[in-house]
Amino acid sequence: MDVKTAFLYGKVKEEIYVCQPPGFEDSEHSDYVYKLDKALYGLHQAPRDWYATPTDHLLAHGYTRGAIDQTLFVRKVDKDLILVQIYVDDIIFGSTNEEQCTEFRKVMEKKFEMSALGEMTFFLGLQVKQSSDGILIHQGKYVDDIIAKFKFTDAQAASTPMAARPVLDADTNGVAVDQKQYRSMIGSLMYLTASRLDIMFVVCQCARYQANPKISHLTAVKRIFRYLKGKPRHGLWYPKESSFDLYAFCDGDYGGCQLDKKSTSGGCQFLGDRLISWQCKKQHTVSTSTAEAEYVVASACCSQVIWMQH
Repeated sequence: MDVKTAFLYGKVKEEIYVCQPPGFEDSEHSDYVYKLDKALYGLHQAPRDWYATPTDHLLAHGYTRGAIDQTLFVRKVDKDLILVQIYVDDIIFGSTNEEQCTEFRKVMEKKFEMSALGEMTFFLGLQVKQSSDGILIHQGKYVDDIIAKFKFTDAQAASTPMAARPVLDADTNGVAVDQKQYRSMIGSLMYLTASRLDIMFVVCQCARYQANPKISHLTAVKRIFRYLKGKPRHGLWYPKESSFDLYAFCDGDYGGCQLDKKSTSGGCQFLGDRLISWQCKKQHTVSTSTAEAEYVVASACCSQVIWMQH
C-alpha cells in the first residue's frame, strides 16, 4: 500500500515558523510568517513526526513494534500472524490469514488516504516474484538500466566479476581517469549489492580507490559490468519448504589490501536454505598471521549471529 501525502499527517511538536511562500504572500501583512501545524516535505522533523503517526495508530489496534527494527509491526491472533513493514510512505504486509490483510487495510484506510497496489512485485528497486514454491528477489531491471547508462550494452560478457591477478593496488604510476564517472559507477554497483553478494567483494575493493582512480581500477570496474551483462537476473531464492535453522559461514582474505595490508572479513547467514544476511568488510586491525585474521572473521560472524538471534 502507498500513503498519499504521508508527511502531511505528521503533527509538529516544536514551534516552527516559515516565511510566506512565493506567490502566496499576504499584501497587507508582508512581514508575517506562518506557524507550522503539520510537517512539510523537506523539513528535518518530518520523517520522525510521520513515523510517530502510523506507530500510534497501529499500537492502538493491537500491533506490537519491533524491538530492533522500529518500522516493523507484528500482530498475532491465535495461531495466525501478520507482519507490517513501513518504509516512509510505502507499506508492505503479509499474513498467514488473508482476513487479517483485509482487516489491516481497513484499519489503515480509516486514518490515512491510501492506494492499494496489490501483490508486491517491485519495491525499492527490488523485483519480487512470488510462486507456490517460494519467492525470488532480484534487481534485473536495475542491472539493465545501469548497463545501458554506462554503455555496456554491446560489451562482451565476463564469466567472473574480477580477475585473480593482478591484485588491485594504489597504482601510483598509473594514468588517472575521470573521478566523477568512476564514483558514479561505484555508487550504482553499491546499490546492487542489496541482492548480489557475488559482486560485493570486488565492489568493495574498487571502492577503496575512489579518491584517485587509475586505468587499472576502471578496468576492474568495467569487468564487473561485463559480468553483470552475462548474469543480469541472478538473485535471492527463498524456498517455501525449508527449515528455520540458523547457519553461518565466514572466511578471510589475509593481508589482501595492498594499501595497508589489512585483511578482509566475509560472512553470510542462512535460515535453512534461505540466505538472509551477508557481509564484506576490511578489518580494523592489521593481523600478523592467517590464524589471527580468521579469529577476527569468526568473532565478527558470531556477533552477527548473536544479534540475529536477539
